[in-house]
Amino acid sequence: MTDSKYFTTTKKGEIFELKAELNSDKKEKKKEAVKKVIASMTVGKDVSALFPDVVNCMQTDNLELKKLVYLYLMNYAKSQPDMAIMAVNTFVKDCEDPNPLIRALAVRTMGCIRVDKITEYLCEPLRKCLKDEDPYVRKTAAVCVAKLHDINAQLVEDQGFLDTLKDLISDSNPMVVANAVAALSEIAESHPSSNLLDLNPQSINKLLTALNECTEWGQIFILDCLANYTPKDDREAQSICERVTPRLSHANSAVVLSAVKVLMKFMEMLSKDLDYYGTLLKKLAPPLVTLLSAEPELQYVALRNINLIVQKRPEILKHEMKVFFVKYNDPIYVKLEKLDIMIRLASQANIAQVLAELKEYATEVDVDFVRKAVRAIGRCAIKVEQSAERCVSTLLDLIQTKVNYVVQEAIVVIKDIFRKYPNKYESVIATLCENLDSLDEPEARAAMIWIVGEYAERIDNADELLESFLEGFHDESTQVQLQLLTAIVKLFLKKPTETQELVQQVLSLATQDSDNPDLRDRGYIYWRLLSTDPVAAKEVVLAEKPLISEETDLIEPTLLDELICYIGTLASVYHKPPSAFVEGGRGVVHKSLPPRTASSESTESPETAPAGAPSSEQPDVIPTQGDLLGDLLNLDLGPPVSGPPLATSSVQMGAVDLLGGGLDSLMGDEPEGIGGPNFVAPPAAAVPANLGASMGSGLSDLFDLTSGVGTLSGSYVAPKAVWLPAMKAKGLEISGTFTRQVGSISMDLQLTNKALQVMTDFAIQFNRNSFGLAPAAPLQVHAPLSPNQTVEISLPLNTVGSVMKMEPLNNLQVAVKNNIDVFYFSTLYPLHILFVEDGKMDRQMFLATWKDIPNENEAQFQIRDCPLNAEAVSSRLQSSNIFTVAKRNVEGQDMLYQSLKLTNGIWVLAELRIQPSNPSFTDLELSLKCRAPEVSQHVYQAYETILKN
Repeated sequence: MTDSKYFTTTKKGEIFELKAELNSDKKEKKKEAVKKVIASMTVGKDVSALFPDVVNCMQTDNLELKKLVYLYLMNYAKSQPDMAIMAVNTFVKDCEDPNPLIRALAVRTMGCIRVDKITEYLCEPLRKCLKDEDPYVRKTAAVCVAKLHDINAQLVEDQGFLDTLKDLISDSNPMVVANAVAALSEIAESHPSSNLLDLNPQSINKLLTALNECTEWGQIFILDCLANYTPKDDREAQSICERVTPRLSHANSAVVLSAVKVLMKFMEMLSKDLDYYGTLLKKLAPPLVTLLSAEPELQYVALRNINLIVQKRPEILKHEMKVFFVKYNDPIYVKLEKLDIMIRLASQANIAQVLAELKEYATEVDVDFVRKAVRAIGRCAIKVEQSAERCVSTLLDLIQTKVNYVVQEAIVVIKDIFRKYPNKYESVIATLCENLDSLDEPEARAAMIWIVGEYAERIDNADELLESFLEGFHDESTQVQLQLLTAIVKLFLKKPTETQELVQQVLSLATQDSDNPDLRDRGYIYWRLLSTDPVAAKEVVLAEKPLISEETDLIEPTLLDELICYIGTLASVYHKPPSAFVEGGRGVVHKSLPPRTASSESTESPETAPAGAPSSEQPDVIPTQGDLLGDLLNLDLGPPVSGPPLATSSVQMGAVDLLGGGLDSLMGDEPEGIGGPNFVAPPAAAVPANLGASMGSGLSDLFDLTSGVGTLSGSYVAPKAVWLPAMKAKGLEISGTFTRQVGSISMDLQLTNKALQVMTDFAIQFNRNSFGLAPAAPLQVHAPLSPNQTVEISLPLNTVGSVMKMEPLNNLQVAVKNNIDVFYFSTLYPLHILFVEDGKMDRQMFLATWKDIPNENEAQFQIRDCPLNAEAVSSRLQSSNIFTVAKRNVEGQDMLYQSLKLTNGIWVLAELRIQPSNPSFTDLELSLKCRAPEVSQHVYQAYETILKN
């Protein structure tokens, strides 16, 4: 007998049995079989072999069976596209079924089958369903259009479905309206440039009418759509707010947050003097408070949104402090969020209440929460000056508890209090020094070392205290090592005779025995400063420090405005714009609050206008320079990219001087060693923290700006200067200048061939630079450049290139290639080519922004012997996009208040005082304020250039 019997079986297997049951004549057996198939599919078994048998079951009147078959079809159509075509006829038939539920089911399933081959067959049934008499079918068909657009956008546009969708916004049934809005919003998000939701007052009125009768999710779609609309004036904004306000009392928290988003956005357009504005503020508080009685997860989402709202408009919840007091059973994530909001709402009126609460929290058992509570006490001291003394005594009480982590947090915040209120609370230093031995966290140790170094003259044994830290120098974290190095240098400058040995010891440890580059660099700088010029060292190390600001953790205003537009979405929970966490470009549209309308503006001069809105624009931060030559090392001289800027690489290039000394000789100054004899420390207040070194000069020499010729249209154009002499470029001489005409920047080049051979194949590339200047088109030299021939070319530029901060700021490094070689040169562009045409601020905004920018950011300049009067100055500057916002005459002197905006969004505000010095000349005093103070010097040079040429 053979073993073949083991390979034969009478059992046909599960698939075979299911096949038989699916083809049974009995309806009940058929339905049971389809249920078994769906169950197998759900647990992950492959039942695609039954596709034809399941599709045959579609021909039935039983709605339950039809739903099951459609479910199977959606799952397997993608893997069996040829078989799926068999189902098309049934879809077409079902779309004409007398039962609206079956018609809707057919159209819903059609949208879920993502198979290109089938898509075109579904257009006719979908067109009928979009015009169906039953609203249930119409609303399902509306969503199907969005799904179809995702599969084949071109087909949807060609078939005219988008126009049909727009018509559905006027439908009589509110659910159809809501679904049409949802579908159009979905399509518009994937195609931001298309103006699909062309909202106007009439369509907005229809949406607001539908809003009252929709389901809750329909209301959310409509409210989100309303939030994307910008009313034409404050009256329309008020009317929309009035009709949206009832949604604030809805039971669904998502509806409430969507309504809050619309109101927060449109409030921007309402004047604060209106009675309605005050009423609206009062109405916004109760729904937000109600959200905090939900379960913890919802509370957390509500608190994250409230955090944004409080930063934008603290007056909404200023009387609701008690709601944010922590309950014993709140989860830690809710506690920490409430704590944050409490500090934001803290004011002189409620500070006693807040401090009592915080002191209570500091004795809790949850370590993270206690730490945050102690930090919060310090933040209150910095925010509310009147409470500082109470806060300090509360912190001292907490230090007396001797609980390790409480003591450490208290010392960290007391350091900040010393920075905010110098020479006020130093009497507590003795208490702090008693706890020195218990500190084991780097942040606390660093804070204590800072205090000892800063107030060394008040502490008798400061040298002993610092020496005790020095014993384990190499075991400390970098933060502590850096702080210790600075503190000992401060101590040496204050008590030189007693601490000479100590300072030598720390400098030796930091430079010779350390492999940390930051520590080594700082050590060498101090060493050279102390050895070459102790006076300068004193000015640098012991310079007066700026006071720290009260709110260091506020979200930057432009980002806050964008996040307000995303209330109720993930962006408002993460506190990041969607572009930071949504992969790919789809659905990421930068939103901003609408501008204040004319009727809410004041016509007063900037001096007397009320402090209205905070600055709506915050400058882009210019990334710091990674290396002088940057990307010129990997020259890819293909046609320039005109798309969005690439992310700046954080990898620093090697220090290879491709220019071969060309850059230094071009700039005309040799850099001197750090310990050179001419080192003079700049005063600390004049050096912005984010600017590595002082600005280089040489702009006027390079451009020979004194002999410029003005143009009638557009801004001032300097005469061409030689950028690359022939002797440095094998016979190629390049001269040029920069122009800005009607919003476009160009580099006007003159190429001269002084060699004995023909030049061809020209290409150009810029290194990364401070404002992202890049060629917008290839360098077009149409014919070969013969010997002694000159050609003039205008190269269009854009500002979407990679950004890297250069030194000086307006430095541009260029590489030009031809058939002979690649040549490098460097030039300085005048900043006024970057002044954009929409740089005029309204008066209220100007005043609010001027007050908002810290005084240390203000720079003063003088322009002598200007041959123009006030009217001519204003007109000349306007032609270069420097706009006069307001004008006054004070004691015979004309005052012009001006604004300009750079291509990267940085606003610069100016006050120009015009003093007649003799009948034909005037002297000008220029005050500039800007959030990026490093641009002020270059803006002043632009003023001087424009006015004197």
